[in-house]
Amino acid sequence: MAHGTEVLILQHPLEVHEAKGTARLLHLCLPHSRMVTGERFDASTLQQWLTAPFEAIDAAAAPRHALLLYPEAPQDAALGIATPPPLDPAWLQTPERLRLVVLDGTWRKSRKMLHLNPLLQQLPRLPLRELPASRYRIRAARQPHQLSTLEATCAALAQLEGSAEPFEPLLSAFDEFVAQQAAWQGR
Repeated sequence: MAHGTEVLILQHPLEVHEAKGTARLLHLCLPHSRMVTGERFDASTLQQWLTAPFEAIDAAAAPRHALLLYPEAPQDAALGIATPPPLDPAWLQTPERLRLVVLDGTWRKSRKMLHLNPLLQQLPRLPLRELPASRYRIRAARQPHQLSTLEATCAALAQLEGSAEPFEPLLSAFDEFVAQQAAWQGR
C-alpha cells in the first residue's frame, strides 16, 4: 500500500512466533517498512536504523526524522525512562521525511525495550488523537485505548499523512486475520 512515512518496527523476540501477532502482517503490507527483532540494540546500529535510508537507492536522500509511537506515562520517570523531547511541529509538515518507530510487544515487553535502549528514549513521541476502538478481539487489552501494533501504526500513519482511507485495505485484511484466528480458537 502507498504510504510516505517510513516505518521501523522493533519486535520483541518473544513476539516472533506469536500466532496472534500483527507486526508481520503490518510489515508485509507496508513497502516502506523494516522489521528488526531484538530487545536491546547496539547504539550505533540503532542510530543507523533511525536515520539512514532503508534502500541503497535512496543513499542521497535527506535523513529522516525519527519519532516514536509510544505513549508517555506518568510512571516513566520512576522506571528510569527519560522524558522525551518535544515533537517539532515543522516535522509534521513533511510526512515523507519521517520515520515512525514502533515497538512490537506486550506493554511490559515494549516498556523494557524502551528502558534498555536509551537512544529510543531520546526520540520525540507521536501522541495519537481520536483513537478508534480496537478491532483486535482475540487478544485482551487492559484499557480501551490500547490497540494492536497494526492498528496503532495505521492510526499514526493516517494522522501523519492526513487520511485514513489508504489504510482501510490493511485494516480489512486485519479484520480477516482476526476472524481467522477467532475461528481457530473456537475449535
